[in-house]
Amino acid sequence: MSPFLIHPQLAADCRILGRLRHSYVLLHKNAVVSWFILVPETEALEFLELPESLQIPVLQECSRIAGFIRQQTPSTKINFAAIGNVVPQLHLHVVGRRPTDPCWPRPVWGHLSEQRDYSMAEVAGIVDRLSRLIGLMPMS
Repeated sequence: MSPFLIHPQLAADCRILGRLRHSYVLLHKNAVVSWFILVPETEALEFLELPESLQIPVLQECSRIAGFIRQQTPSTKINFAAIGNVVPQLHLHVVGRRPTDPCWPRPVWGHLSEQRDYSMAEVAGIVDRLSRLIGLMPMS
């Protein structure tokens, strides 16, 4: 069996932070909004194609990320989506939003006019907090 690979577009747009039991956790490189992407380790291309035995655990992992966003950021709304029109690999967006973000109330896709990269220290802090609070297993 070949190793599971994150789609190249996701790898280019995100930092791969680590794993939960069923999904890889990625952080979108643009720090203007709190934008996490979970990639379930599966060959299924659609969430609704996942075996029922995986659907609930994957949703629970997304919910844990949403809780982290609520606890750690000033976000007042969580957007959740599994669109996959550009990247065919199954991936789930969990995005913290607030009325003061630069593209509110429009979707973040294609509307983020500002760009700010996370510093290495910010990424390390997020990984540390995710590890302590929700059991993220950091990438080595």
